Amino acid sequence: MRGGNMQKTKDVRASEIRALRRMKDSEIDTTDIAPSLDWSQAVVGKFYRPIKKPLTIRLDADVVAWFKGQGSGYQTRINALLRNAMETAETGRSRLSAARPVGSGKPAARVKR
Repeated sequence: MRGGNMQKTKDVRASEIRALRRMKDSEIDTTDIAPSLDWSQAVVGKFYRPIKKPLTIRLDADVVAWFKGQGSGYQTRINALLRNAMETAETGRSRLSAARPVGSGKPAARVKR
């Protein structure tokens, strides 16, 4: 029987997970897990990926052309700029300011005419 052993493994693992869910945290034996004492390199939210929501949005043709001209991933770049604007508006500072590809983040000097 092909794949029968795999199904047994899945069933065993599923029953172990169900048993662990029924237990209180203090009852679970974690002595075989090595303690992590150095959290200095830890990154908060490293694997967080917000849910994407498809939508239709009307943008100026030249804006879309500029983003597409930067190469593939233009929707991701648009999303990053919008997220940056949202976070800046919420907190008063940009989380991605060091990663900005253009300019220093300071407003351009005005030229008198």
